Amino acid sequence: MNKAIAEQNIVVASLYQFAVIPDYAHLQAPLLRSCLSNGVLGTILLASEGINGTIAGSRQGIDAVIAYIHAEKRFCQLEYKESYALKMPFHRMKVRVKREIVALGVPEVNPARDAGTYVKPQDWNELISDPDVVVIDTRNDYEVAIGTFEGALNPNTKTFRELPKRIANESSLKTKPKVAMFCTGGIRCEKSTAYMRSLGFKEVFHLQGGILRYLETIPEKESLWRGECFVFDGRVSVKHGLELGSYDLCHGCRQPLSAEDAKDECFVPGVCCPKCHDTLTEEQFKGFAERQKQIELARQRGEQHLGQRHREQD
Repeated sequence: MNKAIAEQNIVVASLYQFAVIPDYAHLQAPLLRSCLSNGVLGTILLASEGINGTIAGSRQGIDAVIAYIHAEKRFCQLEYKESYALKMPFHRMKVRVKREIVALGVPEVNPARDAGTYVKPQDWNELISDPDVVVIDTRNDYEVAIGTFEGALNPNTKTFRELPKRIANESSLKTKPKVAMFCTGGIRCEKSTAYMRSLGFKEVFHLQGGILRYLETIPEKESLWRGECFVFDGRVSVKHGLELGSYDLCHGCRQPLSAEDAKDECFVPGVCCPKCHDTLTEEQFKGFAERQKQIELARQRGEQHLGQRHREQD
């Protein structure tokens, strides 16, 4: 870990585990209390299929919440990773109950039982360099646009629910025997590999710990990753070594905003970017512009406007 990053005092923890949790709703209130009492902010989802979330706080606070989650025996195999931030990337704490902790929309898929084979970051390059392997990026198109693995298939999805139909007619899956899937932190590709196995694919693999673990573990000179990795918090994107990336966030469409985008004549700070400029109604444009004006006035007063807090949520 880069020393300068490690010395930053905000710990950002991504966590998930697929498990059978029929009483998941009863875990909501106690978990929220644990987070709030330890000064931890972010979002955690609970469903009958497990737990998923990203939280941030002090070293002591994060350790306490993770210990609390681990105390629930059904979460004893929690997939967990850390990175660091200069400032708190969240402004409130939410623990939500959902039908799925990651929404694929195929209820018969059971990742706790049927997920593919984990591949450690150190072994990933060799796997995806195999000509008999179809490498699939399970993330959405705006995430893929700023970075992906060399040679990976982009299903061009707007949401994770679109993945099954997007890969249904992929010709390479009919000619190559192996499938390797990856995502940001591991949860989407774990569920998607279970889906592939439900279709009858036998040799299905996924990157353990996701892109974030790979970028943390593999030196840039040995990496097959190209670009940056979008993250769902105030950092927007990270690079090798989990260093802060170069992207901002458009507050009109919530998509990553590059330095080139910010130079475009269609970019209006706090309102829209080239991707969404022509999609906003006149009413939306005026509303966003007024919100940005109020945020700037609050900033001049040394305050944080409510709209700023809301738009920075994960």
